[in-house]
Amino acid sequence: MHGTIARGLTTARKTALLRDRRGAAAIEYGLIAALIAVASIIAFRMLGLDLANIFNTINDALN
Repeated sequence: MHGTIARGLTTARKTALLRDRRGAAAIEYGLIAALIAVASIIAFRMLGLDLANIFNTINDALN
């Protein structure tokens, strides 16, 4: 299947696809967001903070 796709593309188009970095930037931002989320969860657990209690307190204050 990949061979069929590759044969249908011109050399210039193949080069353009290989140099296109827009998708890579989006993936990098996603990985950074995931890393921040994991680090936050680990920090809350190490500090002994109960996330459910924190969110319940916020919810009670908003009501």
